[in-house]
Amino acid sequence: MIKTLAKSIGEYKLPSILSPVFVAVEVFLEVLIPMICSDLINFLQGDMLGVHTFSLFGISTGISFGAIDTGSIGIVLAYSGILVAFAFFSLCFGILSARCCAKAAAGFAKNLRRNLYYKIQSFSFENIDMYSTPSLVTRLTTDVTNVQNSYMMIIRAAVRCPLMFTAALVLAFTKSWFMALIFLGVAILLVVFMSLIPTRAMKIFKRVFKKYDKMNMRVQENVRGVRVVKAFVREDYETEKFEASSEDIRSDFTKAETILAVSSPIVNFAIYGMITLICAFAAIMIVETNSPFVVTVGSLGVGDLTALIQYAMMILMSMLMLVMVFVMISMSVESGNRIVAVLNTESTLVSPAGGKTTVESGEIEFENVNFSYAGDENKLALGGVNLKIKSGETIGILGGTGSSKTTLVQLVPRLYDVTSGSVKVGGTDVREYELDALRSSVAMVLQKNVLFSGTIKENIRWGKQDASDEEIVRACKLAQADEFISQFPNGYDTYIEQGGTNVSGGQRQRLCIARALIADPKVIIFDDSTSAVDTRTDALIRKSMSESLPDTTKIIIAQRVASFEDADRIIVLDNGRVVGEGTHDELMKTNDIYKEAYNIQNKEADNA
Repeated sequence: MIKTLAKSIGEYKLPSILSPVFVAVEVFLEVLIPMICSDLINFLQGDMLGVHTFSLFGISTGISFGAIDTGSIGIVLAYSGILVAFAFFSLCFGILSARCCAKAAAGFAKNLRRNLYYKIQSFSFENIDMYSTPSLVTRLTTDVTNVQNSYMMIIRAAVRCPLMFTAALVLAFTKSWFMALIFLGVAILLVVFMSLIPTRAMKIFKRVFKKYDKMNMRVQENVRGVRVVKAFVREDYETEKFEASSEDIRSDFTKAETILAVSSPIVNFAIYGMITLICAFAAIMIVETNSPFVVTVGSLGVGDLTALIQYAMMILMSMLMLVMVFVMISMSVESGNRIVAVLNTESTLVSPAGGKTTVESGEIEFENVNFSYAGDENKLALGGVNLKIKSGETIGILGGTGSSKTTLVQLVPRLYDVTSGSVKVGGTDVREYELDALRSSVAMVLQKNVLFSGTIKENIRWGKQDASDEEIVRACKLAQADEFISQFPNGYDTYIEQGGTNVSGGQRQRLCIARALIADPKVIIFDDSTSAVDTRTDALIRKSMSESLPDTTKIIIAQRVASFEDADRIIVLDNGRVVGEGTHDELMKTNDIYKEAYNIQNKEADNA
C-alpha cells in the first residue's frame, strides 16, 4: 500500500524531505531552551548563595563569581540573548516545516486524486460495475482527504514526536539519571497501551467506510431522481432512509472515537502523575543533600528541577501527539487500502500492443458470439449470435425487455468483450484495434441520454473537439435540433445545466444524436434514442441520415416498429437469441414476435 501511494508524491519529494529536516532543527533548538533556563537559574541560585561557577548546557566553564555584580548581570544578559535567539530560530524553522508540510500534503493529495481519476477513466464498464459509482466518489473525496491528513502528520508530527521524546530523555539523563528512568518507565507503559488502540479502532473504520459508500449511493440516487421523489410525495420516506444510514455511521464512529478518546485522559493522568513524582523526589534531592537516597541517586539544583519538569512535559506531550498520529493513521489505513485497490486494478479492456489504428469500413460481423456479464458460460446474456451487416446498411433491432438488445450493440465498440466467439468491424476483430481508434469510428447514442454542464456548442464538440460552428449547425440540422436551438435567446451558446435538466427529454435526445453525428463515424448506433421524440421528427431524423450518411452503418434499437420499418434488415431478439432476421414484409410472414409487436402498435395507433 505504502509503495503504491508513494508514487503520487511525485514532484513534491523536496518539500516532503525538507519538512522533517526543518522539524529536526526546530526540535534541537527547542530542547536546548530548558537546558539554558536551568543553567541560568542555577547561576542565579549560586549568586544568591555567594558561590557560582558559570556553566553552559551543563558544562562547567571554570569561571566563578562570588555575588551578583556587574559581571553577573552580563552573564544573565548573555543567557537572555541565547534564549531569544534559540526561540526565534526554533519558530522560524517551525514555520518553514509547516509550510513545506502543507505544500507536500496538498500536492500529494492532488496527485493521488488525479491518478485515481485517470485510472477510473481507463476502467471498462465491468470495472465500474464492480466498484459502483458512489464507492468511487467516496474514494476520490473522503478517502483521499484521510490519506492527505495522515501524510501531513507523518512527515511532521510523526518525525517531531520521536525526536522530541529521544532528545528530551537524553538531556533529562544529563540532569538526573534517576528522574530520567522514571520518564522512560512511564513512556514504555504508554507505548504498550497505545499499541492496543489502533487494532481495535481499525476494525470499525474498515466497516464504516463501506457504509459511507451506501450512504453516498442513497444521496446520489435521491438527487438524480428528485423529480420522481416529489411526484410521488416520497420525501419523508427518502429522509428516513438517509437518516437510517447516517445514524448507522454515527453509531460506528462513536464506538471508534470512544476507543481512541480513552487515550487522551490516560496520557494526561500520566503527565500529572509524573510531575508529582518529579516534585516529590526533587524536593528530597534538593533539600536532603546528605541523605543516603540523595548520595545514591545524586543531588539536584532548582534549575535542574525546572529543566526536568519541562522535559517531562515535552516527553509526555510528544506521547500525546503520537496518540493523535495513531488515530489519524488508524483512520487512513483503510482509506489507503481502498485507494490502492482502485489504483492496482487493471481495466478488463485494454488496447493490444501495436493495435490497428484505422477502421476500414462499417461492416460488422458476429461469429458464434456468447456473452455473460459474470463470465460464466452457464449464465449467458447472449448465446450463439451469428450476424453479418454490410457497410452502409440500416439495421433495426427489436426485442422485449431483457432480450439483450443493448448488450448486443455494446460489443461493437468493445464496451464489453465477448465471452466466446468474435465481433469484427471492418473485417478485423475489435480486440485487435486500439480502443480510441475503434470507439472514434463507432458512435453510440446511449439509452440514457447524458449532457454535461456547458454550452450547446461545448456538448456537441464532445463528438469532435475541433468541429467548426458550421459543422455543429449541420449536425444539429440532421438531428432536427437546429429548430429549437434557434429559438433559445442565446442560440448555440445556451448553457446546459448538469444532466440537461433545462431542456426536454426529446430535445436532450436530439442533442445527443447531433453529438454522435458530428463525429462522422463508420458505424452509428441508436439505443432507443428517439423514444422521446414524436414519430414525425423520428422519420425526419432517419431520412436526413439516410441521405447524408449513405456509407455509414446505422443500427437502430427501438420499441416502435415505425422507427425501423423501412430498414434494410430487422433483427428480432428473444432471451439473448436471434429468433428472426429479414425485411419488414418477410418478418410479418415468418416471425410471430415481430408481427405481434407491429399489430399491437398499429391497433393502439388506430385507437388513438
